[in-house]
Amino acid sequence: MDYYEKAIELARAYKGKIGIKPKVRIRSYKDFSLIYTPGVAGVSKLIKERNERFLTYKWNSIAIVTDGTRVLGLGDIGPDAAMPVMEGKALLFKYLGGVDAVPITLGTKDKEGIVEAVKAIAPSFSGINLEDIESPKSFEILDRLQKELNMPVWHDDNQGTAAAALAAFINAMKLVNKNASEVKVLFIGAGTANLSTYRLLKEYGISPKNAILVDSKGVLYKGRADEEELKQKNPEKYKVMQETNGENARSIEDAAKGADVIIGASTQGAIKEDWIRSMNSDAVVFALANPEPEIERKKALRAGARIYASGRSDMPNQVNNSLIFPGVFRGVLDVQAKKITDKMAIAGAIELAKCAEEKGLSYDYIIPKMSESEAYYRLAAAVGIEAQKEGLAEVSASYDELYQKAKNIIESSKK
Repeated sequence: MDYYEKAIELARAYKGKIGIKPKVRIRSYKDFSLIYTPGVAGVSKLIKERNERFLTYKWNSIAIVTDGTRVLGLGDIGPDAAMPVMEGKALLFKYLGGVDAVPITLGTKDKEGIVEAVKAIAPSFSGINLEDIESPKSFEILDRLQKELNMPVWHDDNQGTAAAALAAFINAMKLVNKNASEVKVLFIGAGTANLSTYRLLKEYGISPKNAILVDSKGVLYKGRADEEELKQKNPEKYKVMQETNGENARSIEDAAKGADVIIGASTQGAIKEDWIRSMNSDAVVFALANPEPEIERKKALRAGARIYASGRSDMPNQVNNSLIFPGVFRGVLDVQAKKITDKMAIAGAIELAKCAEEKGLSYDYIIPKMSESEAYYRLAAAVGIEAQKEGLAEVSASYDELYQKAKNIIESSKK
């Protein structure tokens, strides 16, 4: 199937994927006196006097914000061309998480401009999903907004992709009978996705000394020629450079020798068969570049990979942030959480891994599929519980209550 042509046909036929639909039934023009003036003033006064801000659609709404600088595998395509992707994201939010998501493509690439724009629109929403913003400014924008806004702010290419990779990693390690604290992990690509995946995997239990990251200039190691430049321009990558690569590998070939896991978040062709051949037995390869992975499945398996995962929906083991972000936001909205933390993302990843494990793991099934609705209910409940544990939730509820609430909302959205 030519997905590009079919998608263009769909866009021309519908002129977009989403729209606004009223919840309130209108029987006659008299109803406008309640929906709008004069009746609506009573609701506004109540919100002003008692801060009951969740009496409007805001309680379940988030903004999807991008500057269009790092869209899918297309790069810097600008705000207009980024809109179809953000619309699709909004539809996924609604269908998979029951979340009302509004796509907002900004006409600025300036870091300060983006921060100020998001802060200005924040009162209209209960959460912010940053999307497809180039690194390293994506880290700085996320950090600023998380500190300056008293609401959940999330960068999906950051925490979302990382949490999906963590869920797959957890089950892959169970299948090959290896300990997370002992495995050597090679990260091909050191942009937003892999820097975040490394961070979550480190918090979960891998040893920084056993991790090696590779960027467009080669292996990250202390003393590399551009070390001082990275310190000034990309502090996140510089920090990782200082704490990883305990064996001080200088070439990708050396870094791959004896590796247990390769995680690619780079470009097509970035992982070589020879590198996989030099890995330890029961090698695990995640080739997560979209739309074309770093190495084809058949080539990776032929070279010795025991488990192969990619970001593609037409292959086994799809590791995609669409398994994460709908449930995460469902969970934080249902407990009115003030933040989204890495611990919440990890709690969601662990729950996602359990969903697959309980169904029965295999080399071709290490993570639930998008069609498994149960995974989203469970992930939402796990995130809601973690938010309460961290003291960041305004609403208290049990796991079962959150599970049922998520299920009801998501199933209603699908219908």
